[in-house]
Amino acid sequence: MELTAKQQQFNAAMELYTSQSRYKVLGHLVAIANIGLQLYLLYRVSPLSIGPGRQLLALVVAYLLTDFINGLVHLYMDSNDRYESIDGPLIANFHLHHKKPMYKRRTLLVVYFMESGSKVWLVGYLLLVVALQATLTINGVVVYTAFYIGVLSSVAEVSHYLCHTSTSPFAAFLARIGLLLSKKHHAQHHLRDNNGYAFLNGCTDPLLDLIAAACCKKGYKQVTDLHYARYAMPDSDSR
Repeated sequence: MELTAKQQQFNAAMELYTSQSRYKVLGHLVAIANIGLQLYLLYRVSPLSIGPGRQLLALVVAYLLTDFINGLVHLYMDSNDRYESIDGPLIANFHLHHKKPMYKRRTLLVVYFMESGSKVWLVGYLLLVVALQATLTINGVVVYTAFYIGVLSSVAEVSHYLCHTSTSPFAAFLARIGLLLSKKHHAQHHLRDNNGYAFLNGCTDPLLDLIAAACCKKGYKQVTDLHYARYAMPDSDSR
């Protein structure tokens, strides 16, 4: 009975998402905000000189944190079933990435823009970084790390897109050397259950898998994946 109710809630949330243009407009506004804040932060941090060694340190730390943070958000969203909440249509639409993992083929800049529009939380993060950088004296490595996290969070979406859609040898090479997510690694997220949430390059998945096992007694295949079982995706409904 509870499953039937959740399926009805899911379908109602998707009806709202597909019938009301405000959700797509919101996505565009979020993308504009995220990319605008990324560019503004670039303008603010670029005068800071920290040397190549510290730049590399900031980038490595940011890579690890970005992979983990975005994986944690992914974990939370995959188990979120609040379809009747104000953000319920966005939650329901997010869950369809399991039902239809393929993306529309787009240029990478368009993917960067469109997928940045799904990251509502990133707007808050970037605003916080802007505010702290403007009001506090912060170590240059920390500032650059925070900036790189903001940008790499959008890059993670491109990495996920390439993992699902691209046949590019160069993208495959970047995955092999660990800069992007490999198809073999990410396949475990779709083939198994409650694992493989990271999607920048997957390096923090061992830690995320432990957190998932501790926090989610049942994985997405046993819970939220069942909620869209009675939803018929329109032919035009693609990512």
